[in-house]
Amino acid sequence: MTRNSMERMAAVTALLTILGGATLSAQNKYDLKVKGGLAFSEFKGYESWPLVSVSEDGGLFAAILANPAMITAYQAGMPANGKPFPDGVKMAKIHWTPKNLETFSAAKVPGTLHDVDFMVKDSKRFKDSGGWGWAAFEYDTASHAYRPADNSDKPPQANDAKCGFGCHTIVQKRDYVFTEYGSR
Repeated sequence: MTRNSMERMAAVTALLTILGGATLSAQNKYDLKVKGGLAFSEFKGYESWPLVSVSEDGGLFAAILANPAMITAYQAGMPANGKPFPDGVKMAKIHWTPKNLETFSAAKVPGTLHDVDFMVKDSKRFKDSGGWGWAAFEYDTASHAYRPADNSDKPPQANDAKCGFGCHTIVQKRDYVFTEYGSR
């Protein structure tokens, strides 16, 4: 093998190593899971779910989305009618740090993504947390990657499928759901 061929082979090998490493390091958010088995993949497609409501809490904006089963339950009057939500309903809450709208500075709009929270009703899997499972995933803007929330986050998260239970017990009579279905 000539010196020139060896140099080309080394360059190609180095390039493939770099590109392969970049490919391997790209995160697949659907591989993430919190203790207790609640996985990001259980909420695949949440980005296109219908809007339930919006909120502002702790300086963050949020959009609360729900799967079609949850929307149907809301439209049937839950939780105000006193009935529990059926198994299989799911919600996603996407939080952003607000920013001023560049074209109209009096308006605040979602800025950088902060985190995504999920909840699912599954009374068999989560019988010791009101029938609900929760998961919170923090978003890192620098790496464009998610990670399960933990006690260092604000608010602190227990980082398991019961992470929301403590907060949601104050709405136990509403089947642990804070969010009202916004009027249309």
